[in-house]
Amino acid sequence: MGYNKSHCNCLILNRDALKKNFFFLILFYCSGIAEAQDINNLLLKNYRPVSIYKIPETKMGKAKYPVIDFHSHDYPVDDAGVDVWVKTMDATGIAKSIILSYSTGAKFDSVVAKYARYKDRFEVWCGFDYTGYGTPGWEQHAVAELERCYAMGAKGVGELGDKGLGEFYSYPTPGWGLHIDDIQMKPLLQKCAELHMPVSIHVAEDAWMYEPADSSNDGLMNAGTWKVDMSKPGILGHDALVTTLANAVRDNPATTFIACHLANCCSNLSMLGDMFDKYPNLYADIAARYGEFAPIPRFAHDFMEKYADRLVYGTDMGVTPDMYHITFRILETADDHFYKQDIFDYHWPLYGIALTNKTLQKIYNGNGRKILKAGLR
Repeated sequence: MGYNKSHCNCLILNRDALKKNFFFLILFYCSGIAEAQDINNLLLKNYRPVSIYKIPETKMGKAKYPVIDFHSHDYPVDDAGVDVWVKTMDATGIAKSIILSYSTGAKFDSVVAKYARYKDRFEVWCGFDYTGYGTPGWEQHAVAELERCYAMGAKGVGELGDKGLGEFYSYPTPGWGLHIDDIQMKPLLQKCAELHMPVSIHVAEDAWMYEPADSSNDGLMNAGTWKVDMSKPGILGHDALVTTLANAVRDNPATTFIACHLANCCSNLSMLGDMFDKYPNLYADIAARYGEFAPIPRFAHDFMEKYADRLVYGTDMGVTPDMYHITFRILETADDHFYKQDIFDYHWPLYGIALTNKTLQKIYNGNGRKILKAGLR
């Protein structure tokens, strides 16, 4: 409603004051609604279209096949929250979740301890330790910490992240200025190959976030929120960041890479397809990009069918049943023209891409089992 604490206080003064204030609050609220619905005053952020098409709507329960979620994070604040999450996983068909902790040191150890009661349901992946970056010998320290995290149970690394200024997804120390194809990363990536630890990495953002946040940007609300400021000194743009990933994958053929969010190439999936064609050690997760590929259901369907052996399921959107259900609906059904703006902050309609059973099984767990098998001990 938009009223503040002082409004609330005045409502409890006495019965007459309550009636009086309630009356004026109703007038204020209704007048605000009326103004908001005036087409000449309607703000895009308040636009919430509702489909009026009388068409089939699939209600989702469990995923069609058991699922390995390759892109989740340490969302629960305590053990009780972990227990609730496991119940949600049971109800929706999530067999295992990969916790991308970004972390090393004590932080990583604490996340491992949090999920230790459910070792069959969770894997905790570590980050890279950039402590001392820029000084001689820091790589040896980083490799030693990677080996320690491996001994603690880390079966992979991630989520690494570079949005133009370097590897900043890392606790406790970020690697600003250091890109994944930097020669200084070579010892770490080689150690990952030796230990059979896949590397999950986020590069760039999708193209909408580099376009002007104006009336021509069809992803405007998300583009405004996640807009990349290209005026920062030394920042790499979208294509340059994707190239750093391609270089690292090419130069480290024994290391398995998982490009988060379809390598943020949703507006031009052929960029990712070209990398798939060249590099057999590259996979991609589809996490948090359902709202980007669901508006192009036929093209997305064909792309995922073609590269079914290289894609893994992921979420990166919390742990609610509703969140899982909408991902299943987009992947499994042929439903038309629906909205889910409480999860995807776009104003365009979504469509189910109706993947075949064979492809669904690969994305849900088949490819994941292949990736994880190399790391089983």
